[in-house]
Amino acid sequence: MDFIHDPYQPGETIAAVTTPPGEGGVAIIRISGDRAVDVAANVFSGPIRSYQSHTAHYGHIRDHEGKHVDDVLVLPMLGKRSYTGEDTVEIHCHGGALITRRVLDVVLKAGARAAKPGEFTFKSFMNGKLDLAQAEAVQTLISAKNEHALNAAENQLKGGLSKRILQFQENLTLITAILEAWVDFPEEGLEFASMEDVCQQLKDAQGHMTRLIHTFHDGKIAHDGVSLCLVGSPNVGKSSLMNALLDKDRAIVSPIAGTTRDILEDHLRLNGLNLRLMDTAGIRQSDEVIEQEGIRRSREAMSQADLILLVLDATQPLEGETYALLQELPPQKTLVAWNKTDLTHPSLPSIAFPHVVTISAKERLGLDQLREKIDAIIWKNGPPARDEVLITNVRHKEALQQSIESCQLVIDGLASGVSPEFLTMDMRRCLSELGKIIGTNISEDILSAIFSTFCIGK
Repeated sequence: MDFIHDPYQPGETIAAVTTPPGEGGVAIIRISGDRAVDVAANVFSGPIRSYQSHTAHYGHIRDHEGKHVDDVLVLPMLGKRSYTGEDTVEIHCHGGALITRRVLDVVLKAGARAAKPGEFTFKSFMNGKLDLAQAEAVQTLISAKNEHALNAAENQLKGGLSKRILQFQENLTLITAILEAWVDFPEEGLEFASMEDVCQQLKDAQGHMTRLIHTFHDGKIAHDGVSLCLVGSPNVGKSSLMNALLDKDRAIVSPIAGTTRDILEDHLRLNGLNLRLMDTAGIRQSDEVIEQEGIRRSREAMSQADLILLVLDATQPLEGETYALLQELPPQKTLVAWNKTDLTHPSLPSIAFPHVVTISAKERLGLDQLREKIDAIIWKNGPPARDEVLITNVRHKEALQQSIESCQLVIDGLASGVSPEFLTMDMRRCLSELGKIIGTNISEDILSAIFSTFCIGK
C-alpha cells in the first residue's frame, strides 16, 4: 500500500473544504501550514496578517486577477492553538457547491496544495496534538449513528482509551526494567522483585487488558449496529412484522406463499441503536428456481446475522419444515416470535429456546415486549454507561490480544527457567503492541490504512 502522506513535510500548506458536499448556508474551507496566513492574505481583502488568533473578520475573496469571488468571514487560528498545531485559516463562504469550489480553486492557485484524506488530522497527530487512538476517534465521531457510538467516540477523543494504554505501558515498563536488571546484574544479588511478584504483576496486567478487550462486544454493536434477520416458513407473517416494526409498508404482504423472493432491507432505530432489518424468503422445499435462490440467500443471511428473529405461526402445528428449521438455528442468537396470537390457536408447544415472545404483527400486539427482548439480547449485561471506555476498533483489540500473549510467554518462561534476556524480548514486544494503539510504535503502512479512510477536509 502506498503511504498517502509520505514523505511528511512539516509545515506544508494544504487546503480543502471541511464541510460536507452539497448545498447549505455556509461552507468552510480550511488552510493549514506555515504559509496559511500568506495564502489567505493573497486572496482576502482585509489585512489578515495583523489579525489576532481566534478572531473573525468580514471581507471578500478575490481571484488572481482581483475579481470578486464571494463575501466571506475568515478565522485565523495560529500555531499550537489550532487543530493541526500549525497556522490555520478558515474561510467561511456561502454554501453552494459551485461558489465553494471557486473559492477553493482561488486558494489553491494562491499557493496551497489540495489536502489528501485525513491530512489535517494527520498533521494534528504528527504535531502531537492527538495520539493515534484520539485521531481515529475523530473519524468515529463523524460517522457515529447513535448515542452509544457517539459516547464511545467522545470518550476516546478525550483520551479515555489512551490513558488506559499508557497505564498498561507504565506498569509493564517497570516489569521490563526488573527483567533487564536481572540480565545486567546477575551476580549482584539485587532483589528488585521476586519471581512470584513479577508473575503476579503480569497476570494482573493481563486481567486488566482482558477486561478492556471484553468491551469490544458492546463497542462493535455501538459502532456498527446490529443485523436482525427475520426468518420462518412462508406465510407466518414475516413481512407483516417487518412493516409493523418499521411502522410503514416496506414489504408486500400477501396470502400467497412465496411472495418474498429476495432479501428486503431497511434500518430500524431501537432504543438509540441502529438495526439493519432483513426480511427473507420463506424457507421451505421448492422446485421453483427463483424461489430456491431466495431460500439460499435466506440461509446465507441467517448465518451472517447478529440476531435471528424466527417467526412462527401460532395457529399452525409445529411440524415438518418448521420443526427442521428450529433444529438448525443457534438458540443463543435466536429470538422466537409466535405470531398471529390474536387468532384462535391451540396451546403453544414448549421449545428449547431461551428467548420467546408472543405477538400479533397485524394487530400490533406484543411489539413493545419484542423490542425489549431484542434490546436485552443485544446488550447482554445492559447498555454501556455513558463514560465507559469501549474498544470499537479491531486493530486495537488485536494489539491488546498480542500484548496479552506476550505477557503469557514471559510468565511461562519464568516458570520454566528461561533466561531473562530472552524474556525481555517478549516484554518489549508486549510494549510495542500497546504502542501501536496510541501511535508510539506504528509503521507507515498502518498510518496510511488509518488516515486513508478519513474524508477529505478532516
